[in-house]
Amino acid sequence: MIAIFTALNVVCDSISGISLFEYGVWWSWIFLIVPITGFILGPYAGFMSTFFGVIIGHFIYFRGAPEFLFAMGAPIGAMISGLLFRGKWKIAFLYYTVLFITYFATPIAWKLPVWGMWDTYLAYAGLFTVAVILSKRKSENSDKKESPYSLALYAFIGLEADILFRIFLLIPCQTYRLIYGWPVEVLQGAWALAATVTPIQVALSVLVTSTIGIPLIRILLKTGYFQ
Repeated sequence: MIAIFTALNVVCDSISGISLFEYGVWWSWIFLIVPITGFILGPYAGFMSTFFGVIIGHFIYFRGAPEFLFAMGAPIGAMISGLLFRGKWKIAFLYYTVLFITYFATPIAWKLPVWGMWDTYLAYAGLFTVAVILSKRKSENSDKKESPYSLALYAFIGLEADILFRIFLLIPCQTYRLIYGWPVEVLQGAWALAATVTPIQVALSVLVTSTIGIPLIRILLKTGYFQ
């Protein structure tokens, strides 16, 4: 299963994205299977499978050395989705909280539109909902019964974790200046554009997860794969 999903990740990462939006998360189609990889393989095997997939894929479809660094968001996204699928929300909550605090503590972030990260705020709010649901399930010793809505939410939060990692590299780590040499005006423009473009990427991946991932997970549940 790890080899199969690594190969799928290589294929998706080697295919050029939509030319109109070809930057960042849109360089390839890796984002389509990030949540499914985490669901099926689990947080840690999912991380490693996606990691090897994007590294090999980036060598096949080379898009610049800095992209190897930003590509690490995809394995993190798979890990977060996998954690939530297995009821482990605390690590995901800690991850989001630390990265948000780091971002807003960075002076350059104060010059960027607050609304530009609206999708990550929505994911953080969704994470609170997940925490309540999973905590209640654990206290009541309920069986694991994931609804399509829960899986879609886990996928959404995992994908936004990927985007949040890229934001962390770009702003708190200041790669916008150290690597790309962007002035503040260019960064502000990119922020406004990303607020429109990246949610489309997330919506596409959640759609793929709902149409392909959910039936696959149901089949694997019947075979006892997740026991």
